[in-house]
Amino acid sequence: MIKLTIDGMSCGHCTAAVEKALLAVDGVKSAEISLDPGQALIEGDVEAASLIAAVADEGYDVRQV
Repeated sequence: MIKLTIDGMSCGHCTAAVEKALLAVDGVKSAEISLDPGQALIEGDVEAASLIAAVADEGYDVRQV
């Protein structure tokens, strides 16, 4: 499981956009997004760098925990 901290999410639309971006990454099996405290838990056979890039492309500040 990979845990990311995501800054800049402020609503349900934000979490939906992040979830959609993460699920589009090859190898992701599931993605659970929490608005507060701004985190994502991702399961799958995938590199954290790919996940970070996908979320950053949506305009959010993201880093691995």
